[in-house]
Amino acid sequence: MTSGGIRRSFTAAAALALASFGSVALAAPGPWQLNMERGASTWSQVPYHLNNISLAVCTVIGVLVFGAMFVAMFRFRKSRGAVAEKWSHNTTVEVIWTTIPVLILITLAYLATGGLTTWADTTGSQMTVKVTGYQWKWRYDYVDYMGKSIDKVGFMSKLDSQSDQTRQLGSGMDPFAVKVGDESTYLLNVDKPLVVPVDTKIRFVITSGDVIHSWWVPATGWKIDAIPGIINAAWANFTAPGTYRGQCAELCGQDHGFMPIVVVVKSKADFAKWLAEQEAQSAAPAAAPPQTAQVAAPVAGKQG
Repeated sequence: MTSGGIRRSFTAAAALALASFGSVALAAPGPWQLNMERGASTWSQVPYHLNNISLAVCTVIGVLVFGAMFVAMFRFRKSRGAVAEKWSHNTTVEVIWTTIPVLILITLAYLATGGLTTWADTTGSQMTVKVTGYQWKWRYDYVDYMGKSIDKVGFMSKLDSQSDQTRQLGSGMDPFAVKVGDESTYLLNVDKPLVVPVDTKIRFVITSGDVIHSWWVPATGWKIDAIPGIINAAWANFTAPGTYRGQCAELCGQDHGFMPIVVVVKSKADFAKWLAEQEAQSAAPAAAPPQTAQVAAPVAGKQG
């Protein structure tokens, strides 16, 4: 193969790779997806674009390095009469191949640091939700919303009953039959989802009540560990209503794989209505347990 043919082959391969990644990046998450999920929050675009930039840099470096290696192997091989040059070093080349990687690393570090600084800044949050991990479920407590504290609105969220029954050994149930609408939700649905409003900066304070867990919803663009005795904080601002699913991302025991997360994002009006209903339910007095009528024991009379 000639050097021109080699160059054309590498150019075609690079174009195919970039086209493949580019087309998948626009698609919804699915089997064999190559790129990250774009996400559904304002900050999730940061890691998505950082990933694409890093991927492009690595692709260019790989094409250049392996291209030069294969050109040298085929064009300057011994069978073609090539004679190796004898020299100790080249200062200009050494400066170039040292300076360029350093500049690339500094640029990537600058972009990543800026993204992480923004992600860690929870000031200006309009809502606070406390997330507590347990084996093997999550608890959500609503702390405040739009400057007002929320009292006694919280609940446990665990694997839905259909998935739980299906996963049992010998159940004979088909996992592919577990669906919500047309979406397959086996091991990805819960009995009570976390409900939040759209276009709202939400601060999540995350901890654990037993062992280390990790709260991960890909649509947010981040995951964060839930550690006993430690409060970690992060924020998300969902840009579109919808249902976003995640899972515990830290091995936390035998049922780690059965600890899904579901976040339902509603419009602000629908969320306000939902929150009012939850507050009304928490404020309602608990129903008194039914009382069993007691029959007094007969008093024994005196016997003459």
